[in-house]
Amino acid sequence: MPGNDIFTVNNIVKRYSSQLALDNVTISIPEGSVYGLLGPNGAGKTTLLRIINQITAPDEGALFFKGRKFVSDDIVHIGYLPEERGLYKKMKVGEQALYLARLKGLNKNDALVKLKYWFEKFGIQAWWNKKVEELSKGMQQKVQFIVTILHQPALLIFDEPFSGFDPINTNLLKNEILNLKKQGATILLSTHDMGSVEELCDNITLINKAKTILEGEVHDIRMRYKANLFEIGFRGDPEDVMSLINKDFELTSRTETRNGHLIRIKAKKELPGNIILQHFLPLTEIISFNEVIPSMNEVFINVVESQKN
Repeated sequence: MPGNDIFTVNNIVKRYSSQLALDNVTISIPEGSVYGLLGPNGAGKTTLLRIINQITAPDEGALFFKGRKFVSDDIVHIGYLPEERGLYKKMKVGEQALYLARLKGLNKNDALVKLKYWFEKFGIQAWWNKKVEELSKGMQQKVQFIVTILHQPALLIFDEPFSGFDPINTNLLKNEILNLKKQGATILLSTHDMGSVEELCDNITLINKAKTILEGEVHDIRMRYKANLFEIGFRGDPEDVMSLINKDFELTSRTETRNGHLIRIKAKKELPGNIILQHFLPLTEIISFNEVIPSMNEVFINVVESQKN
């Protein structure tokens, strides 16, 4: 196994009766990275996360942790925040957090010190003696996030961690994920929020219909799916610019702006941006020029939709 990969899923197959949930899925997670696990509902993501956490076993394939075969004792090095939240609703918040921290191997004093720090950081210290059922869904998620990371595992697995959060708390959690990465943690992030993928993830794997259909670095994937689209802002007579459109470019949109005009064009053949800009500079005053790179949301839709054909 590669030395810089903290966790490797190698040719994993999982069947449930006649249904194939995972079909030879392979993922290598670089140490110290945020790795996105993407896919539509029912693609096999949750099954894979359960296999990594040894909740269920694969029918074929192997798991490797830090270059060696993954064994049951290694589970202590993983922190898992599942999509299905599971706090005991009648139990007091602090009592439950302490109980879960002790299960992770922390002694009582260390656990109390760390819990106090995180409860204050997340602004939930006043809820220590409240019952879980008195907390909002967002506050319950904060508690679960805290107990997931408290023992400082090498690999953190977050399944839809932003579900139910308002924008302020979503941003809070994103910042904490990036801080954990800076401190040396590796994060496996399963989410449908493609904006978060662009903000947080270094690499991704996209699973659909039990198979891996796309993988790589986020920036490289977005560049791979660019389509020779460019946005040009300019001042002057639009007809001067339009004279060039039918010849070398296709006009895909045109809008009036406060400062002039904004068009989106598609080059009929692949050309670098500086060459395209040279076509337009003699015709008008250019005020902005950008190549349009597809978002991860657009890439996701494009790739998944192409599987239907």
